Formats: sequence, structure tokens, C-alpha cells
Amino acid sequence: MAAKSEPSKPKAKAPKARAPKARAKSAKKAGAGRDAKVKAAGKPPADLMVDAALALAAERPWREISLREIAEASGLPFAEAYRHCPSKQSLLGAFLRRIDAAVLAEGPVSEAEGSARDRLFDVLMRRFDALQPYRKALASILLDQPRDPVSALAGLAGLQRSMGWMLETAGLDAGGLRGQVRTQGLTLIYLATLRTWLRDDSLDLAKTMAALDGYLRRVEGALRSLPRRSKGRPEAQE
Repeated sequence: MAAKSEPSKPKAKAPKARAPKARAKSAKKAGAGRDAKVKAAGKPPADLMVDAALALAAERPWREISLREIAEASGLPFAEAYRHCPSKQSLLGAFLRRIDAAVLAEGPVSEAEGSARDRLFDVLMRRFDALQPYRKALASILLDQPRDPVSALAGLAGLQRSMGWMLETAGLDAGGLRGQVRTQGLTLIYLATLRTWLRDDSLDLAKTMAALDGYLRRVEGALRSLPRRSKGRPEAQE
């Protein structure tokens, strides 16, 4: 008696691959969602990245934070993040310009408002007030600067540009060779005061004010000999 042949089992169908068109449509939809998030924030992309970087730095060491993490936290596509801030140093440069703008928005200090020392004191305290919301993040960033001397030098150049603008805001000329020397001197005063500010737990920044006033008094004689700011202000530096 012939053995009965077993009925053949139906072949399992392979999972249907998504068509390239469908993948492109999905990616486009995801990108549109991210774009909508960026537009809803109402900020330029560089500002979004700076905000994200500072928020991350307030929680973790700066050296451990990658550009990819910053881009993701800002809600920007990675390629767009690169176009606006291609390095962590460029992010810090954008932050410096943000603080410069906050100080300059209050306008120049009138020469009738006191001596050169008084005016510089007012301008630099404006700067420390603008830095207050970012103290924890800045402590993390500054702690890592000695580990990356190249970035530290690049950051110092940007800070000196900022200090040139602080001199101009206080009614003091920052141009020419003498202006460069004065800018370097003010940079040293600012950095010395910054160390006090990072540890200042007073509500009115009394320790910071005392330190800044002390440093400025030491160079008051030199400040009295500084020429006044020229009528033409320098072009803003990128």
C-alpha cells in the first residue's frame, strides 16, 4: 500500500520591506516635527544650541558632553547644528556674544557718571549680573579649560574682544596699541574677579563687588591717564 504523501506546508511569506519612498516619507515627517519644534521655540538655532549646552554643562563635566548630545538636546538635526556651531569652542563664542549683547543693551555709561574706575565697575557688574543664571554651567566649563589649552587660548582671544567692548561701553578707547594693552589688563582683572564670583554665595554679589573694586583701585592711576573714547565706535566683530 502506497504511503500517503504529507501535504506541503504553505511557505511563510517574507516580511514586506518598506519601499524607499515610504522611508523617505517617514524621514521627512520626522524632520518636519523637529523643524516645528525649533520654530516653536522662537530662537535662532545657535541660541538653541547654547541653551542646550549650558543645561547639559550644569549637570555633567563639560569634557563628557558631545556635540551630538548638544544637537539632540537642542532639537536640531545634526547637520543643521553643525552649520551653526561646528565645535564646542564656537558654542562658547556664541555664549560670549550673548553676554556682550546683554551688557551693551543697557547702553553706554555716561562720562558724567563718575571716574573711569566707577564706569568700568558698573559695566563689569552688568556682566556678572548677566552671567548669574549660568554660574553652575560656567564652573563646569572653566574647570575643563586647563585640560584643553588650545581651546583655552581661543577662548581668551574671544574674551579680549569682549573686554574691548566693555572698555568702549565705559567710555574708554580700546583702539590702537595702547588700547590692546588696556584690553589685556582689563581681561586679567575680569578673570581674577571671575574666580571670586564663582564662589560668591551672597544675594547681592557683595564679595564679587568688593573684589572687583579692589582690583580696579590698584590700577586707578593708570585709568585716569586713559584717553576718552573716540566719537567713532569700532565695528562689531564677528
